[in-house]
Amino acid sequence: MSIQAVVWDVDDTLFDYTTADRLGMRAHLTTEGLLDDYDTVEAALARWREITDLQWARFAAGEATFEAQRRDRVRVFLGRELTDAEADAWFQRYRAHYEEVWTLFPDVLPVLDALAASHRHAVLSNSSIHVQDHKLRVLGVHDRFESILCAAELGVSKPEAGAFLAACTALDLPPHQVAYVGDHPEIDGRGAADAGLLSVWIDRGGMYATIEPPVGPHRIASLAELPSLLGPDSRFGAPSTFR
Repeated sequence: MSIQAVVWDVDDTLFDYTTADRLGMRAHLTTEGLLDDYDTVEAALARWREITDLQWARFAAGEATFEAQRRDRVRVFLGRELTDAEADAWFQRYRAHYEEVWTLFPDVLPVLDALAASHRHAVLSNSSIHVQDHKLRVLGVHDRFESILCAAELGVSKPEAGAFLAACTALDLPPHQVAYVGDHPEIDGRGAADAGLLSVWIDRGGMYATIEPPVGPHRIASLAELPSLLGPDSRFGAPSTFR
């Protein structure tokens, strides 16, 4: 049975989250006068990303709400107690800088255009619908997806099979007729494969590029390679160089 739909991760798959986060945080720390607390800008950015990853893991494990992990990111980074309102205000000031540099990867619109007539599209993210709905609207691609599902509202997050199966249910398709595209080799790649979807790991040469690839997902370096994986109805793209 051919692939009927593609479910997409958002951050670092469609949206260049890493670059936006780093540029936004650099501008925010400069404005807040916090760069003097670190030897280099890179050290400050690395600390923010480390804290973000740790707090996000708490959220993914069900140990904190989406709002709590975001507030705790700020508290740990600043190293002091803050009220919820103070933490929210600090994060919103950061978010203003962050949103100024939002952008899609350049291979996103061409592949969405190429697959628009042949495949249905949805989103599955480990974020919240409030965050990702707004982001996709700002980026101009919200209407490309018939369903947008997020862990905060689903109550289950990737790599749990239930998250991927919820996306299939929303599309009213069995897993073997659905492809999942994401940037994380384990959370996205292995998780989708274990849930029975056609799993595609987009490896853009970032932080996961040097790890041993997991068994299961197809590994591509550009979304231009995706249509050739999805079956004979696709007319766009080159064969994968990583299969």
